[in-house]
Order: sequence, then C-alpha cells, then structure tokens
Amino acid sequence: MKTAIEQALQERILILDGAMGTMIQRHKLEEFDFREGAFEHHDKSLKGNNDLLSITRPEIIKDIHRQYFQAGADIVETNTFSGTWIAQADYGLEDAVYKINFESAKIAKEVALEFTDKPRFVAGSIGPTNRTASISPDVNDPGYRAISFDQLVDAYKDQVNALMDGGVDVLLVETIFDTLNAKAALFAIDTVFDERGVKIPIMISGTITDQSGRTLTGQTTEAFLISLSHMPLLSIGLNCALGASLMRPYLQILNEKSPFAVSAHPNAGLPNEFGKYDESPEMMAIQIKDFLDEGLINIIGGCCGTTPDHIRAISELAKNYEPRKI
Repeated sequence: MKTAIEQALQERILILDGAMGTMIQRHKLEEFDFREGAFEHHDKSLKGNNDLLSITRPEIIKDIHRQYFQAGADIVETNTFSGTWIAQADYGLEDAVYKINFESAKIAKEVALEFTDKPRFVAGSIGPTNRTASISPDVNDPGYRAISFDQLVDAYKDQVNALMDGGVDVLLVETIFDTLNAKAALFAIDTVFDERGVKIPIMISGTITDQSGRTLTGQTTEAFLISLSHMPLLSIGLNCALGASLMRPYLQILNEKSPFAVSAHPNAGLPNEFGKYDESPEMMAIQIKDFLDEGLINIIGGCCGTTPDHIRAISELAKNYEPRKI
C-alpha cells in the first residue's frame, strides 16, 4: 500500500520548506538561549548549536515550522541537521542526541497536525556530519580517515531511532558531499527498519559543490545516483551549494536517469562577499519556473537564504504544473 506522501507525490508537486538557519538568525539569539532549562551548567560554549533550540526554545522552532506550512509547504524538515553524536561531539553533547532528535521530531509533528486543509508531512533531517569517510583531513597522510564507516552507521542509527520515535513521516538524508557517508546512513536506516519491523519512505539529497558538476568527493551526478539506487527511495535530488539556475543541468540528468521522484531545494543564489544570499523570492521563482516548464521535479523547496516568502512564491508557481512523470 502507498503511504500518504507517496500518494500525494502522484497528485501534485510537493513543496519542501526553506532554510531553518536563516530563520533562526533573525532572532539574534545569545548563549543563554541555547542553554536555558537544560544546559545551564555545560562547560562549553553552545551558541550556534541550532539543534538545541528544539529543547531550549521550542516555541521559536515551532513558529518557523508554522510559517513554512502557512507559506504552502507540504513537508517541513526537523531541526536536526547536526543531530548525530559525531557533530555534537564538538560541543561535548554526545549524550543529548536522543533528546535533540526526539524533541525536534515531536514539535514538528505537533505543528503539522495543526493544518487540516491537506496532508502535511515531517521529514527527519539527517545531515552529512562534519567528517568524511572518503577523504583524509591530513594532506600529509592520504590514507588517514577521521571517521570509520561503522562509526557513521552507529551514529546514524541513534539519530534514526530517535526521529522515528518522535513521529517523522519520512527520513531525509541531505546535503550529501560524500556518498560513502550517505551509504552509511542508508545502511543504518535499513538496519533500524529491520529491528523495528517498520519502514517509512526515504529521501536522498546530494550537493554539487561547484560548477564542475561533482560532489566534494568527486562524483558526477549520474555516479551519485547509481551509487545509491540499490535502495528503494522515495526521491533523490540536490540541495545547497548552488542557486537554482546553476543546479538545472544536474537536475536534467536526474530527470533523465532517475527511477525515483526528483527533488530540488537550491540556495537563494550564491553567497555574496558577506556570506549573505541576495536572490529575492521573485528572482528565485523565475529560475525555478524553468524546472517546472521542463517537467524536471516532483519536490521543490529552498535551502540557504530562503524564507517563507521564497516558499510562498515557489508554492504559488508550482500549483500550476503537473509533477514530473516517474
């Protein structure tokens, strides 16, 4: 039987939310916002560890989810991009991983249930971690790795279990720069599914790091697709690094080759000299119209620099188009 999100994908182009970090930055939070009620006595600085806000300032995260749903999003991502013990080790918060993921999923689901006009979904965001299984961080020792495949699997299993306990509808392995990391995530997901006797849909999203058309570890878009096609995926797509216009050639490859739904959530252009993203909702929508005119996508949203205004413009545009035929 098809899940609700699989059924929705056949009926329309689904809208993914926009950037979480961009919205959090608007609140100009300080150190105490990341500590209040849970981590007051922690011995390391926590400012910037946005995943913690699901615990310490859940009302902010709920409001961001709500704004994206109000803008037309069908799917919001949990505030768990750095929700593995590998990423949280930088803050000495390995023991907080379950609570971070569980609470993030729980509050996103609570907001999704506020909307009854159409099905709304929560995607458990699984980031790439801050380590790579394929490249040595030491130029003097090319064979060295800062992380092993088994360590990645263990970290992802912990995250996946907590996200599923919190009630996510789909798992989104995103911003993949190293496909070996993604393979560890998929192996972890498959293991958890076997252990729980339950499966939910899986979305995959890689990142093409520059105009060479390759991931950071050197794969072309087609190689990336082939490397991960052993799993029965809901969708495969691209996010981050590039703006919409620069992403288009690589979406064309996925459209031609992918047996799965195709997703895209580009940045609001390339960052300027201050690290800010300048593309307005209208500018971004014009570029995304090309995706829609060519029938390239099934799921569309935004990444760095995008806001509810961007998602609203994209949503208004996408409702006039049929989804890509799989």
